[in-house]
Amino acid sequence: MIKYILTADIGTTALKAALYGLDGKLAASCTREYLFETPAPGQAEMAAEVYTETFAAAVQDIVTRPGIVPKEIGVIGFSTQGETMLLLDEENRPLRRAVLWCDSRASAEAGEIVRHFGPEEIRKRTGQVGEDAIWPGAKLLWIRKNEPEVFGNTRRIVQLEGWFSLLLTGRACGEDSILGSSVYYDIRKREYWPEMLDYLGITEDQLPEIALPGEIVGRVTESAAARFGLAAGTRVSIGGIDLGCGAIGVGNIRPGNFSDVTGSSLCTMALTEDVVLDPKGQMPCYCSAVPGLYMIHAYASGGISLRWFRDVFFGETLAGVPAGINPYDYMDLLAADCPPGAEGLIALPHLIGSGPPDLCPEMKGTLIGLSTAHGQKHIVRAFMEGVTMNLCRILEATQELGLAADRIVCLGGGAKSPVWCQIKADATGKPVVTTDGYENAGCMGAAMLAGTAAGLFPDLEEAAKRFVREDRLYLPDEKNAALYRTMYLRYQALMQVLMPMFQ
Repeated sequence: MIKYILTADIGTTALKAALYGLDGKLAASCTREYLFETPAPGQAEMAAEVYTETFAAAVQDIVTRPGIVPKEIGVIGFSTQGETMLLLDEENRPLRRAVLWCDSRASAEAGEIVRHFGPEEIRKRTGQVGEDAIWPGAKLLWIRKNEPEVFGNTRRIVQLEGWFSLLLTGRACGEDSILGSSVYYDIRKREYWPEMLDYLGITEDQLPEIALPGEIVGRVTESAAARFGLAAGTRVSIGGIDLGCGAIGVGNIRPGNFSDVTGSSLCTMALTEDVVLDPKGQMPCYCSAVPGLYMIHAYASGGISLRWFRDVFFGETLAGVPAGINPYDYMDLLAADCPPGAEGLIALPHLIGSGPPDLCPEMKGTLIGLSTAHGQKHIVRAFMEGVTMNLCRILEATQELGLAADRIVCLGGGAKSPVWCQIKADATGKPVVTTDGYENAGCMGAAMLAGTAAGLFPDLEEAAKRFVREDRLYLPDEKNAALYRTMYLRYQALMQVLMPMFQ
């Protein structure tokens, strides 16, 4: 008897696994953190074994709990970070560490790609804008030039959803929402772009089989069942990009809503039925995790600034954090004790670069206006407000394209912070909504996609009725609006001055 859907949300700094009943209620979950490596400034890498072993440990944690029987899991689904790339040899063994989405080493190669094809052709074919080191195509070009032996021995090029579909089913698959930002995928035709493959020096048979978001791509093999503690024959859903799955998990499954995911990165999404190309060339368009739809999506540094604060100011021993209090809850208390505007301290929180519409992968974090009057609470609040100023910038650019944003649905770790949610409402002038279980929204969305694909739900609308429950509503406080409007103007002015210094 099928009772459960198992999901894994494979993020930048943590992997979450969650088990859901068919009523949409969470039966079990666990989170395991990891750290990516930075071999050189601007580089971000992770050994494939870290992802694999973390997934195995998380699944074992769940399936060995009392009362949970692996055979009662009807389908496994994934929510994965986009643009993180693995190169495999003939035996499907990794040839090097994964190059993460936030790795900016391929900035020059992204520029070469754009100069060769022209920005208009890139935008028309792929929806991508600017010159973005995040593109797997740019990363491939860098490896081709700098690691020719690795490039020459590469038999298969996958992102994380392809890696896990390969591990579990023996098939390396990919789907629209992940492939759409590769710069070698035609988002209108929903197929690989031959001319770009030729330019990069790769062939289609090196790339994943193309599936729809959430599609069932196979079943757990005997060897995978033994390795991960699953039942052989369990269906495997390819899932979708973490941003898209998270949006689905909070009910953003049709055009009209605006989703904000504040995890390590800040990601936003607004759905559209057709491809929308930005005439300014600032906002990219992607295939969404809702099959058949597109999304205007932007990304930037987000909560990683608070993680940096935690690590630097509190250390491994969490010195200075009251006993029994989560360090992030303590940072929320610090921010609440600081007046709006952080008494003049402004943060540009771009610790891992700036994304669209002000694309600058080389951008770094900056604190401006720091004085002896400022302490920990000011820095925490300034980072929250700085990320929110970037959110305002993205929202403005999205609305300029004609997409509606009547309210903001927040998810990710940042949605746990009442202070931060209120800052977002005050600064944007939009109602901010959180949902029950938002901290596992990526897993929820993957479960909704997987359950629908497996026939456990008739469609995503029915899945949403079971899974999505609104929790809190934050209304804009007008007395803070003027302050944040002024701060936004200063933020924009500072970005225009400082971006050229890092480029």
